[in-house]
Amino acid sequence: MAKQFSSYKNPSLAVDLVVFGYHQQELSVLLLNRKDEPFKNGWTLPGGFLQMEETLLEVCTRILKTKLGIDKLYLEQLYTFDEPGRDPRGRVISVAYYALINPHRLAVVAGSMANDVQWFPVEKVPRLGFDHKRIFGQALQRLKSKILYHPVGFELLDDTFTMTELHELYETILGIAIDRRNFRRKILDSEYIVATGTKREGLKNRHPDLYRFNKHLKQNNFQLNIPS
Repeated sequence: MAKQFSSYKNPSLAVDLVVFGYHQQELSVLLLNRKDEPFKNGWTLPGGFLQMEETLLEVCTRILKTKLGIDKLYLEQLYTFDEPGRDPRGRVISVAYYALINPHRLAVVAGSMANDVQWFPVEKVPRLGFDHKRIFGQALQRLKSKILYHPVGFELLDDTFTMTELHELYETILGIAIDRRNFRRKILDSEYIVATGTKREGLKNRHPDLYRFNKHLKQNNFQLNIPS
């Protein structure tokens, strides 16, 4: 039995990360410029190979720390990409995750294994190595769907925000215009957010109310049903 088992070739297992950020009404993705072949000096998603002693989430943590200089992000497993020819180095299966980050909260720096890391607007992503265009596209679609039933805004906005800022976040991610009054009513009815009792200072001629996310909201009670 041992001999029969040893006759099978073992593919390598990797993790690729799609890191989304939101700033000034723009949704971006964080890309890495590779130092080494394949795709040397080209842009890819940050990723790494699973070591024998690691779990998949531990690989994610290692990638974030060593290649991007960041830690403690919202992470969710996206999909497994297993096409035989997806990596020119050999048979590599990738388990993809996507992460959400407020760029104001964390400083991103290139690790020793990258020439550079850079934010790109999701509409202006450069040519990507491997099958990373497909992985990125699938992650973006997941985010557009997820925001309607899971409060991902926890990760993308500051701790307190105005209704306008939340409205702009949804319009940016979904890529559609959303009626302000209808959005306000649905958000408040969902108990997604709660008023802080304070107002945004420093804006000319207006001081809008500030809100914060309701961290005690049960996920299965959250559904916005905003038409796309």
